[in-house]
Amino acid sequence: MHQVTLAGLTVDTRHVIGGERVASTETFESVSPIDGATLAHVARGGSAEVNRAVEAARAAFPAWRDLGAEGRREILHRLADLVERDLEQLANLETLDNGSLLRSHRRGVMPRVAMNLRFFADWAVEKLHHPVWQTRGHDNVVSWDPSGVAALITPWNAPLMLATWKIGPALAAGDTVVLKPAEWTPLSASYFADLADEAGVPAGVFNVVQGFGAEAGAALVAHPGIARISFTGSVPTAKAIARSAADNLTPVSFELGGKSPLIVTDDADLDLAVELAVEQYDNAGQVCLSGTRLLVHENIAEAFQARFAEKAQQLRQGDPREEATQIGPQIHRVHLERIQGFVERATADGARVVIGGGPNDELGGLYFRPTLIADAKPGSEILTAEVFGPVLAVQTFASDDDAVELANNTEFGLAAVVVCGNRERAERLTKNLVAGTIWVNCFFVRDLAAPFGGSKKSGIGREGGTWSFDFYADVKNTVYAPTGWKD
Repeated sequence: MHQVTLAGLTVDTRHVIGGERVASTETFESVSPIDGATLAHVARGGSAEVNRAVEAARAAFPAWRDLGAEGRREILHRLADLVERDLEQLANLETLDNGSLLRSHRRGVMPRVAMNLRFFADWAVEKLHHPVWQTRGHDNVVSWDPSGVAALITPWNAPLMLATWKIGPALAAGDTVVLKPAEWTPLSASYFADLADEAGVPAGVFNVVQGFGAEAGAALVAHPGIARISFTGSVPTAKAIARSAADNLTPVSFELGGKSPLIVTDDADLDLAVELAVEQYDNAGQVCLSGTRLLVHENIAEAFQARFAEKAQQLRQGDPREEATQIGPQIHRVHLERIQGFVERATADGARVVIGGGPNDELGGLYFRPTLIADAKPGSEILTAEVFGPVLAVQTFASDDDAVELANNTEFGLAAVVVCGNRERAERLTKNLVAGTIWVNCFFVRDLAAPFGGSKKSGIGREGGTWSFDFYADVKNTVYAPTGWKD
């Protein structure tokens, strides 16, 4: 069967290529993290499907390019309207497929999908302009020209929302798209393709090829017909993509891992600091931006840790479809075992488990208890490698300079959180922190107009506002002479 009904939606599990549903000889299972139930058998693509999708996208490109930003905006707004029409069903579908909280999908994540589409469609029309300037009387006119076919490879922790961070600007810029969703969470992307068709996105403009990274993903990034590659995921996969992209000199945009610090100074509002620290368990710790290294001034470390442990242990873990649940399951058995391995190696190396430390035996399945690690050795794995689960580590510092040194002592540079009682002190602290985004006395406030991305091994490039269009478009300067005109 190529169709399955879930959460009130009929989801076709075949690829979308050139406006048609295309089956593969092989399939893979989409399994719910909530209870291990098989949701669907999904077409498993490879080089043949990728080749066909890229050719379809290339054929559709001229007409989509020539439609112009205004014409594309009209279609993308219709697509956003359809997302809002089916928001409740999409929220339920995403929760079934990736295990994140249903209330979060209803109230924030799915509304953001529609917002992403509208924002970039509007930006291309209203904000994508550069003032004309003169050089020796000659006019310089900057334009953002569609670049061709964009290959988008997206993660599983917020599947559709994170995909539209890429789909929105790529389509608004005039590119056509081949999307390879994460194999653990393919269903919302497949349904979204039907919405795109209903909204009037022309055949071949938006294609979806499902499958595994080593098969469909590898074929996609190596294809010479690809003009842009945007990837969100792990550093090792990004390195493999970069090697393939180098053969064709294809520009890449990478949003990768993080091991972000959350710094608490001794003059910080302790209630706020504890609240923000516990918030780092959001989405069962499966958030690349999370401040997983709690760096706390030694003068308040004991009080902070006691209050943190008390509040964290009150978090309600369980079925993500229930309104009261605060932490759901991990995405997959493989991932849960990976998280467990980090904790076991940390304790074997002398670290201490303050709270949590393993799966929630009362719930079984893929539920891992919120965990805090203390007394880890400087430079140890638990302090330097991304766990991507509900595991935080606490360290202390004696001075602000020490805090900055500890914060920057990692190969990552995605984000940072600073909780501080003095604005000038906070500004001094943030000045030398290496991070693409820093939140001061807050967390997860994201404006789509602002640059988003990471430093060091946390990524290449920036997304958001005009930065997105700088990537998905060919930025061109046309110089007009003041003379030579006959009219």
